[in-house]
Amino acid sequence: MRRCHHCAQATFVSLQEGFGLEGGTIVKALTPLPGIAERGETCGAVIGALMALGLVFGRDRIDDWGAWRASLGPARAFCARFEQAMGSTQCGALLGRLFGKRYDLADPAQLAEFQAARPGPVEVCARVVKTAVRLAAEVILDERSR
Repeated sequence: MRRCHHCAQATFVSLQEGFGLEGGTIVKALTPLPGIAERGETCGAVIGALMALGLVFGRDRIDDWGAWRASLGPARAFCARFEQAMGSTQCGALLGRLFGKRYDLADPAQLAEFQAARPGPVEVCARVVKTAVRLAAEVILDERSR
């Protein structure tokens, strides 16, 4: 988070490096995804973790229905664990809980207020990223040990 200030990319890159995953272009594709274009929707840390889980458990052929269905178990397990730990998978709800205020990051004035908050987004969102990385890693290790 300190290096990129981006929850989706920080989460994915941490898991990519930790598990030796491919995905250089995925990092680029994650660029607009914190809160789904900062709209308060799905948290970028959740999206980054799900992208990594997709690389680990996803299907190689687009017509492999069984592999697609099998990938949903680890993804759902991660989402359930994240929601239990953080209270939501939604960026807006997480900001409200962690900052005491739900920010509209698409509004320049609220974005400036969010960026000026203390503790700030890097520190607070880093906790969210660390939680997402830990939980996704646990899911990967749990599934691999079966």
